Amino acid sequence: MRRLNFVAALNETAASSLRVLEEQIRQSIAEDPFIFEACEPLFKGGKRLRPMLFLLCANSKTDCPPEKTMPLATALELIHTATLVHDDIIDTAKKRRGVETANSKYGAQIAVLVGDYLFAKAFQLVAENNYSHEVTTVLSKLVKDLCVGEITQDRSLFEVPTLTEYYTRINLKTAIFLSSCCRLGGIVSEMESREVEKLTAYGAGLGLAFQIIDDLLDFFGDEKITGKPHGGDLKSGVITLPVIRALEVSRDAKTLKEIVTNGGDVDAAIKIIQATDAVDYCRTRAEAHIDSARVNLPMTLKTSVALALEQVADFIVDRTR
Repeated sequence: MRRLNFVAALNETAASSLRVLEEQIRQSIAEDPFIFEACEPLFKGGKRLRPMLFLLCANSKTDCPPEKTMPLATALELIHTATLVHDDIIDTAKKRRGVETANSKYGAQIAVLVGDYLFAKAFQLVAENNYSHEVTTVLSKLVKDLCVGEITQDRSLFEVPTLTEYYTRINLKTAIFLSSCCRLGGIVSEMESREVEKLTAYGAGLGLAFQIIDDLLDFFGDEKITGKPHGGDLKSGVITLPVIRALEVSRDAKTLKEIVTNGGDVDAAIKIIQATDAVDYCRTRAEAHIDSARVNLPMTLKTSVALALEQVADFIVDRTR
């Protein structure tokens, strides 16, 4: 992610907070040497998209003091990383961002506890810094929805979802996180409720687009950049939008369905998908969600922050990892 471009677009208070975030994350896991060793690789190379959105929204009208933003920004990244640890266990993934996963290095039992530790640390930060009941409600609902999304996905592996079912899943697994970050920014900066709702809708649009692009990259991204082999979702039984579209329009839909519902030849599935309009279809849908997100940006935001949020939207559809 072109993080420095976004930082340059922020006001100085938010930019300083984002630069400090890296050290705050390190400090948050430094209590125990083993925990630090297990967690530190997880934070290398991350986009910091979620705390970045929070910081942008928290500073979108006036400069919000770092003591009000930094603990929560750190907590959001800890929660995100905890979900990655648990996802890697569920998927029995060996590598993430080119680095050996916690479950591969230490075993699933330790990795589960590492993820639990990160969740607990996140909520400890929130409790110690006296955030409002509204903030803790948003965070607890976020974690609940992430769990429901994962459970929903894992109960329907190797099954072809309807478009509605697909959107329900990606809303719970991805969109709800980005929308919550934006919502929390509005809450912490004490924006009017209608503006908070608009920021929430902006984040939801970003999240839907983010996941659709992620699903495309799973099939067609540069493996050296993504750090993941092609078709990882398909091998795990997770059927995504490119497959759903190809099943609707391909002359080889029967063969493709046989492959995706039985964990078959990923390369053969990719060839069938490539022969359809699935890539263009997915990109068009992602761009529509980005357009919807942009429409929801409140008109009252500072120009510098509005431009930065536009940059984030551009990044979502243009990203390569």
